[in-house]
Amino acid sequence: MSNGSEGATPGFLVWRLSMRWRVAVDRAVAPLGLTHAQYSLVASLYGMQRSGERPSQRRLADHTGLEPLYVSKLARALESAGHLERARDPRDPRAVQLALTEQGRDVTRRAVEVVHGLLQQFLDPLGGLGSARTRAFMGELTALLDAPLDPFSEHETEQS
Repeated sequence: MSNGSEGATPGFLVWRLSMRWRVAVDRAVAPLGLTHAQYSLVASLYGMQRSGERPSQRRLADHTGLEPLYVSKLARALESAGHLERARDPRDPRAVQLALTEQGRDVTRRAVEVVHGLLQQFLDPLGGLGSARTRAFMGELTALLDAPLDPFSEHETEQS
């Protein structure tokens, strides 16, 4: 067991794992001029654009799990770096649509390659990206992500 994990709660382990992943991705994409949060945004946008979508900032925030205000801040920084374009949605003047520039697509393709290699390394202890253990792990993560989480629910306060 990892140092400091004995007796840890599941919440602490999830936090540690997410922090470890964030730091690793930050380091991996830094040479491309990106942070982990920026990578999450451009990689998601890249996938959405490839399927024909030009999402709004709100839609991208919902997809990534990032706060809309933070997505707006990241989008402005990525726009300044020449990686994406922001434009008013013709159907809703309050909404801002995002699209990667050619430079943004190039940087994102390279970043996706780098992070994919990191992911392979990360999942080696489970047998690699295509293993049955990884698929089971993904199923468990999906179940946790789909579970309602309300810090003010009675169930939560009863468990404390």
